[in-house]
Amino acid sequence: MKFFAGGVCRTNVQLPGKVVVITGANTGIGKETARELARRGARVYIACRDVLKGESAASEIRADTKNSQVLVRKLDLSDTKSIRAFAEGFLAEEKQLHVLINNAGVMMCPYSKTADGFETHLGVNHLGHFLLTYLLLERLKVSAPARVVNVSSVVHHVGKIRFHDLQSEKRYSRGFAYCHSKLANVLFTRELAKRLQGTGVTTYAVHPGVVRSELVRHSSLLCLLWRLFSPFVKTAREGAQTSLHCALAEGLEPLSGKYFSDCKRTWVSPRARNNKTAERLWNVSCELLGIQWE
Repeated sequence: MKFFAGGVCRTNVQLPGKVVVITGANTGIGKETARELARRGARVYIACRDVLKGESAASEIRADTKNSQVLVRKLDLSDTKSIRAFAEGFLAEEKQLHVLINNAGVMMCPYSKTADGFETHLGVNHLGHFLLTYLLLERLKVSAPARVVNVSSVVHHVGKIRFHDLQSEKRYSRGFAYCHSKLANVLFTRELAKRLQGTGVTTYAVHPGVVRSELVRHSSLLCLLWRLFSPFVKTAREGAQTSLHCALAEGLEPLSGKYFSDCKRTWVSPRARNNKTAERLWNVSCELLGIQWE
């Protein structure tokens, strides 16, 4: 009994010779996204913190899709040194990059800071992917048409960008910290699209649906709710459909910067449409990361 299987990516686009990077693709939605892109013939890089888990996912995908071009590289989004090392290694290895899927995320973790002193949700879900995209952008541009897909969530509707307390030092709620970081993903997508106009690189934010995934491992209450609502919860494969749609579907270019759910463009919260907030978040993110991204 499934009430919420949701949209399905219907395009038949094949990807021989195309190069894809997916963060956090050792499990859940990312793994199913990687599997489908491998099935379509892409060379897929699984970029994840746990290389052993990554290797086991990759060998399963290689066996399943008969595509040997599924590679695993270490990427810890909670450490900018690791992000820079990953990008450096990738750029030395690959002359092209056609699709970047910023899929990895942390959810509901107790208060902690990344190696660089950022609150973990903001640091991993937003700043880590912001830096990764910055470091890989020139490669995306030379490979155009290319796409950046940012996995966000419907919970961005309750998120706020609290510039006066961005690292949640004054007040922390792990639920809200997740929501704030997912709003940051939508605002990043919006501002990135504006700055990429005319480059042939487009970008999309995605709500995968409520998916049964390892993200809830920090919350026993959520695990319980998950069990109660399992008929309404998508499988990882169903959850991957909108990421796949935004990575593959033809004719999406005019919708760069927009937000998708169930493989269709859908509405965002008023805060997620605020251009001033998007621009300010961009500038603050650059400052925190010590980069200049014009």
